[in-house]
Amino acid sequence: MYTDAQGAKGDTLRARVVPLRNTGAAISPFNAFLILQGIETLALRMDRICANTVKVANHLKKHKKVKWVNYAGLPDHPDHALAQKYMGGRASGILTFGVEGGREGGARFQDAVKLFVRLVNIGDARSLVCHPASTTHRQLSAEELGKAGVTEDTVRLSVGIEHIDDLTEDLDQALAAV
Repeated sequence: MYTDAQGAKGDTLRARVVPLRNTGAAISPFNAFLILQGIETLALRMDRICANTVKVANHLKKHKKVKWVNYAGLPDHPDHALAQKYMGGRASGILTFGVEGGREGGARFQDAVKLFVRLVNIGDARSLVCHPASTTHRQLSAEELGKAGVTEDTVRLSVGIEHIDDLTEDLDQALAAV
């Protein structure tokens, strides 16, 4: 019989706590099913995500309202050779770029997107956008942003599996609003 700190007998408590302590938490069967479904299609999604991201990066590099693009899948990136060697040329689905207009331009861009979703997580099937200077890092000064590796014009994209024409059209219309 198990007695807790208050002296109460706790067979029920022990039956729940001891296995949890010894084996760790267990997810529900439905949650396990959902995770398995996601893992089974991850390679397919990543193929599409990486292909889309290269196209988005190249598209942004040519845009007159984009000041810079940082993506290891581009040949001029300092880590491009490493992405080719270790990642088979698929540098990920994340890129950053600098938008004209600084902090205000980045905030306007983020507000203007229609297809991209304003979220800060990564690896989603949907395309996501974040302007750190006006969202996740808004409490930092320009100097503190620099120390964190973020400029006021930085926009981060996590590119998803949507059709590339839809993605570039949304980017173009949002950049027109800057």
